[in-house]
Amino acid sequence: MPMESHDPHPIRVYDVESGTRLRNGRLFANMAPGTSDGIRCDQDGNVWSAAGWGGAEFNGVRVFAPDGTLIGKIHLPEPCANLCFGGARKNRLFMAASQSLYAVYVGTQGAQAP
Repeated sequence: MPMESHDPHPIRVYDVESGTRLRNGRLFANMAPGTSDGIRCDQDGNVWSAAGWGGAEFNGVRVFAPDGTLIGKIHLPEPCANLCFGGARKNRLFMAASQSLYAVYVGTQGAQAP
C-alpha cells in the first residue's frame, strides 16, 4: 500500500495486515528535490505520483514500477497537485495542476476496486 508523507521527499510503502494494520514501513521512492501529492495505481501495479515544487523540470507526474524504479515522467508547465484515471476505458489520466487541468491518454488503465 503506497502512502505519501508530508515530509517533502519520500513515498513510503507498507504491508497491510488483517486489512486494518500497517506494518513493515519502508522507502518506496524518493521524490527529491520536490514533493509528491496525489498518488494512484494502474492495473499493472505501477504507482503514478503527482509531482512538483522542486523546480520547473520536476513539475508533472512520475511513474514508478512496483519495486520503486522510476519508469516514466509526464512534464507539465506547473506543479501537479493530484491525478486520477478516468474515461470510458479508465485509460485517460487527468492531472490537476496549480492553475490548470490536463488530460492525456495512457497505455494502461487505472486500477479498479475489487
